[in-house]
Amino acid sequence: MPAEKFEGIYRDLKEKIENGTYPQGTMLPSEHTMTSIYQCSRNTVRRAVALLINDGYVQSIHGKGVQIIYTPVEQASFTVGGIESFAETAKRNNLTYTTKVILFSEITVDEHVARRTGFPEGVDVYYMQRIRYIDGKPLILDINVFLKEVAVGLTEEIAADSIYRYLEDDLGVQIVTSNRKITAERATQLDSSSLKLGDYDFVAVITGQTYNSAGIMFEWTQSRHHPDYFVFYDSASRKKGS
Repeated sequence: MPAEKFEGIYRDLKEKIENGTYPQGTMLPSEHTMTSIYQCSRNTVRRAVALLINDGYVQSIHGKGVQIIYTPVEQASFTVGGIESFAETAKRNNLTYTTKVILFSEITVDEHVARRTGFPEGVDVYYMQRIRYIDGKPLILDINVFLKEVAVGLTEEIAADSIYRYLEDDLGVQIVTSNRKITAERATQLDSSSLKLGDYDFVAVITGQTYNSAGIMFEWTQSRHHPDYFVFYDSASRKKGS
């Protein structure tokens, strides 16, 4: 099943906001204008804008329209509140990026892996370790587990490029929800050697479980960040009466 149209509109608007086509403080085109630009219904536009609001890119102002509130950051920021691939984050920050796969294997989940990841025992998964480079510097060690029945045909070559692009564009997987937590952990030997930590003895860690539109958890990932380059960025809105 192809990605829904509102998701494509969301990505296009997001890119235009990030590259300054729609600068901070200005207003998005009106709903009427966007329905003409994207040849879609008002509801489709509203769903795309709702995602931008949720990600902290825009704010709806009653009687005026939708204002851009996105602020570019100098360091690479990894948005924990949204679901974003490494490649999308690097592009958003206008950075050069590469991925090196240091381990790619297929395993059956045992009791230890099930307890760590939340996958049930007995299912087949892809297990990999990847080093993420930004501007030539090794900044993130990713430990990924993907459910084989969802990530059908995943290869080491795809893992070195973009798994999310493969899932969405080639397999039609709709990536919907991710639960994540952030911790600071003592660096392992693999962290130190992969990320060239020097005198640092800890890393910033984001651990997440991601679900598709059928409610199936298809990914468990632990991203271990070099502390010099980790920036937490999120957005929030306050509910009245809370």
